[in-house]
Amino acid sequence: MYKDLQFFNTASALARHASDRQHVIARNIAHADTPGYAAQDIPDFADAWRPAGSSTVALKATRPGHDPAVARVAQLDLAPREVSGDASPNGNTVSIETEMVKSSLVRQQHDLALAAYRGGLDLLRSALGRR
Repeated sequence: MYKDLQFFNTASALARHASDRQHVIARNIAHADTPGYAAQDIPDFADAWRPAGSSTVALKATRPGHDPAVARVAQLDLAPREVSGDASPNGNTVSIETEMVKSSLVRQQHDLALAAYRGGLDLLRSALGRR
């Protein structure tokens, strides 16, 4: 019943987006010393999310056994991130400080999604007369 409510779909999509973005940030941090690696990012949630029924493309895993989150990230529109400073001498554009700030923002986004989802469930329980 509750899965058909748009509110829960939005909260769930926000949590998935935060997870996908955290994977990209972790990949950037893992490649912080890789010569020539350009820091990547995915679009913000407001730009990337489309409600069900719109022209969305179904995501697929690259092969069985893959982590669905990793497969989702592989299918996203990753783009090199604009860097405010210069690249390191080896051409790497990853800034650990920037990645840590983005990681903190993603955690806040994920916490917001969980709080919204929990609030919606509490509202449904109240409407049904349960605490």
